Amino acid sequence: MDSIEKAMFGRSLAPSPPAVARPAPGQADSIERMTGIAKDQTVVRVADAAANKRTQRSVTLDVERMRASGLLVVDAQRSRTKEEYRHIKRTLLMNMDGKGAAITKHSNLVGVTSARPGEGKTFTACNLALSIATERNRTVLLVDADILKPSINKMLGFEAEQGLVDFLIDDRLDLADVMVGTNIPALSILPAGGTHHLSAELLASENMRRLTSEMSQRYPDRIIIFDAPPLLATTEAGILANLMGQLILVVEAEKTLQSQVREALSMLSPNQTVGFVLNKTREILASKYRSYDYGYQYARGSEEESEAR
Repeated sequence: MDSIEKAMFGRSLAPSPPAVARPAPGQADSIERMTGIAKDQTVVRVADAAANKRTQRSVTLDVERMRASGLLVVDAQRSRTKEEYRHIKRTLLMNMDGKGAAITKHSNLVGVTSARPGEGKTFTACNLALSIATERNRTVLLVDADILKPSINKMLGFEAEQGLVDFLIDDRLDLADVMVGTNIPALSILPAGGTHHLSAELLASENMRRLTSEMSQRYPDRIIIFDAPPLLATTEAGILANLMGQLILVVEAEKTLQSQVREALSMLSPNQTVGFVLNKTREILASKYRSYDYGYQYARGSEEESEAR
């Protein structure tokens, strides 16, 4: 067995097909060409996680640290940020329940991305998950799918050794082995996990496609938020984004170019449901910048509507 295959998956493969030229690292189909994974392995492992309702690990999130970082916390205080996230999540939840303007497959899979790094997508993904976790009869799984530059565990203040990457490359792991429970009852987290030399290709793998599909079907009452890589970072980021039922594109005010937004949107299916969060906007009646300010705009496959303003 090839040493790369052993390192990636640690599993017995199907009989080797005729030798073919291997793609160079960075090609989206390299994982599929180099592996012969049984198609039901991911389904079985996610089903095992569903049977084992408790995650193997739980962390206590520091509420005061989160508050100081600008993240949402559950308390009786009202704030502009809380109201803005209520507005953002309401459209997502209506679409998930089949009551919104868009009827999409896997509508409980929500990707949060941006055209380029540094626009605030991780902050947006965390706050969106925290806001939805306050809903009655809802549970949230926050997935750090930006496996080239993971940030969720650092932003929320906890350590995690295993996560999404480990699950994708090791068939001995169940989803419950890598998920992390929190002191917020409705919120669980799937960290990015370890590093791998073909991490970008893992996002475009058949294993990832099966995982997202099974997660959507296995947990119909759960909304799953993916902190996805910036679309212009790798071609695999666009493939992952197209697995989502709904997508939020974070745009940094006065920094992100319209051409960058158009290029990012060109990587998506024309039928993709896309919402826009305008981040770091200048207050109209003040001279300073707000650290985070959100507007939400809803579109479906319309490039004209999706220009950064």
